[in-house]
Amino acid sequence: MKPVIALIGRPNVGKSTLFNQITKSRDALVADFAGLTRDRKYGDAVYQNKSFIVVDTGGIGESEGGIDSYMAEQSKTAINEADIIVFVVDARAGLLASDEQIARELRTLGKKVFLVANKVDGVHAEAALVEFFKLGMGEPLQVAASHGRGVQQMLEDVLADVPEDENPEEHDKNTGLRLAIIGRPNVGKSTLVNRLLGEDRVVAFDQPGTTRDSIYIPFERDGRQYTLIDTAGVRRKGKVDEMIEKFSIVKTLQAMKDAHVVVIVVDARDGIVEQDLHLIGYALEAGRAMVIAINKWDNMSEYDRKQCKLDVDRRFDFIPWAKIHLISALHGTGVGDLYPSIHRAYDSSHLKVSPAKITQILNDATDAHQPPMVQGRRIKMRYAHMGGQNPPTIVIHGNKVDKTPADYRRYLENVFRKVYKLEGTPVKIEFKTSENPFEGRKSQIDERTAARRRRYVQKFKKAEKKFKR
Repeated sequence: MKPVIALIGRPNVGKSTLFNQITKSRDALVADFAGLTRDRKYGDAVYQNKSFIVVDTGGIGESEGGIDSYMAEQSKTAINEADIIVFVVDARAGLLASDEQIARELRTLGKKVFLVANKVDGVHAEAALVEFFKLGMGEPLQVAASHGRGVQQMLEDVLADVPEDENPEEHDKNTGLRLAIIGRPNVGKSTLVNRLLGEDRVVAFDQPGTTRDSIYIPFERDGRQYTLIDTAGVRRKGKVDEMIEKFSIVKTLQAMKDAHVVVIVVDARDGIVEQDLHLIGYALEAGRAMVIAINKWDNMSEYDRKQCKLDVDRRFDFIPWAKIHLISALHGTGVGDLYPSIHRAYDSSHLKVSPAKITQILNDATDAHQPPMVQGRRIKMRYAHMGGQNPPTIVIHGNKVDKTPADYRRYLENVFRKVYKLEGTPVKIEFKTSENPFEGRKSQIDERTAARRRRYVQKFKKAEKKFKR
């Protein structure tokens, strides 16, 4: 198995920046803001034919109350899972009491610990690092993670006892079904993620904006591979004023495009609000399959439940193909029923049909309901084929098909959806008009033919005059 390396330290010492340098990515959200990282974030890395897993964690040692206690639990879980611990300290800030507290706890574990002093750029390294010898962990390894300086030397020391792989490979993020959990802040996305996983994998706290980064969590269920993506809540644009939240929203929208299926989580107690519809609109623009989860269904009165169902039927009528589930992520009610709908949505979005079969369906549809007339001529649809997946894209060729009105386009979409029993995914139909090879070309005739035409015209005019007399 690959060794696991956990990055541990107090907030704002540069763990996420170091994580991005090691994994050669920009997966971890980075800003000059303490407490930005709150969940465990895993990444695969390879260095000198040695592959390993690196874990980014939230800061610990600052407080023991509120959300900080949940962050500390995440970090402690990462420590227990790790084979090697990289204890990151801030060379500019110097040795703090929280650093000494973390060091005392790490010494009791009996695991291999490397002390790494970050942010050594711009300081006198020897003078700044003297006080860190008090921690009893030897000479600190010097790095400047923001510039990548010293990171390779650090990896050589940390991975000195790790054997080389015969065939090291980069982690393939495209394996398995990627499932993104999307919704407004505090609707229960992280609680739903933990319920789907069966463990407290991400921080779930009764406070809007708890999740700030998109967390990719690979797991296996019933022999099938998944990647679950917990995302930050997306508020209305007018309410977003913090730069951190803007970056979080960008990461959420990127996760939506990266996913195969999107689960839109809605708070049943708030009802269906405009932002819920906007998020569904984003998913439709991305062409992603989706499942709607109406959360916090428990402890609602019968009257409120009835009103919520009426609101759902009225406001979600533009996506009749999306499966809607009434769940309680906190108690697990209805959560298990999401998986069949997710699988049907995924299978529908990856539809594969031969051109012959899909052309036959097109011919049957046009025979049952002829295309309309355009400029005195009827639209002629000749053949069709699949143009892509996720969403399933059907390309129709013919004459004047680009003039097809929206209602006939919906008719064709409903026909294909009914024939192939597509559920949970939008269907995209593209039209390509056959080009006229003679369009724009002038007629080329010889002089003999031109003279014959002139004689014919003169003869016709003489006959016309004689007839009028």
